[in-house]
Amino acid sequence: MKRVVLVIALSVTTASLSGCRSAAYSVAAGAVSGPSTAYASDDDPELVRAAVPFGLKTMEGILEQKPAHESLLTSLAGGFTQFGYAFVQQDADFADWNGRLEEARAGRDRARKLFLRAREYGLRGLEARHVGMAARLRAGGAGVRKALEAAKDKGDVPLLYWTAAAWALAIANGKTDMALVAQLPVPVAMMERALALDEAFDDGAIHEFFVTYDATRTEAEGGGPERARAHLDRALALSMNKKLGPRVSWAEGVLVQRQDRAGFTRVLEEVVRADPGEVPRYTLANVLAQRRARALLAHADDLFL
Repeated sequence: MKRVVLVIALSVTTASLSGCRSAAYSVAAGAVSGPSTAYASDDDPELVRAAVPFGLKTMEGILEQKPAHESLLTSLAGGFTQFGYAFVQQDADFADWNGRLEEARAGRDRARKLFLRAREYGLRGLEARHVGMAARLRAGGAGVRKALEAAKDKGDVPLLYWTAAAWALAIANGKTDMALVAQLPVPVAMMERALALDEAFDDGAIHEFFVTYDATRTEAEGGGPERARAHLDRALALSMNKKLGPRVSWAEGVLVQRQDRAGFTRVLEEVVRADPGEVPRYTLANVLAQRRARALLAHADDLFL
């Protein structure tokens, strides 16, 4: 995910060059927030679980010196969102399904805090791009869509996506906080704006969000299984049918709602049998999707009448 070794080397070698410190932090921030497939292509989730917090804290340390660094803010928003979902929320879900309710509650509370942390970094990044946007998004209401009109190109999409994903996940893990739940239209509007600007972002990630979201809404509300299916098909097409996550979202959302156990079982067994590393940049996400698929199959008796 992040080139931590490089940034540590830069920090050490420039520590005594106080006159160049600002420039050094700029270089370090760019290095640590740059693209890398080292994490995404790893097939060992536990190794990644142990490594990611160090990288995130390293980036937070650099951010103190470069507080408006857009790439760094984007990486922190995405990093905390992914870590919170993959390694905290999913553990809480598994604990819940196995009757460990106190562990599940504690895990969801921690996940909510991580998602809110990610949201704040995302809002700071959006503010760096568009002055005044963060406050208007926080305020909610009719001004949200007007504020989002300032986002006009694909360069806005990463921050829109990660901020909205973090916000929506915080809501999902904070359902007793009604003030937070009432904010759901804001991240949905952000996702809709991101979809309009770049539907292919991250090989269909925005469509995958709407697979899950539309499964929770009726056709009268603009959702429903047919809308969810259209987003599933597009997500699969954009990922060359190699991402497994969209299929898990479809099974867990639409097929459970339909009480289609045969279809649920068929889809998830296909996920489990797939080669997670056929496209290396999807390996970690696919291994995690297979882990969830296995847990859902084991939990099927509780999901179907």
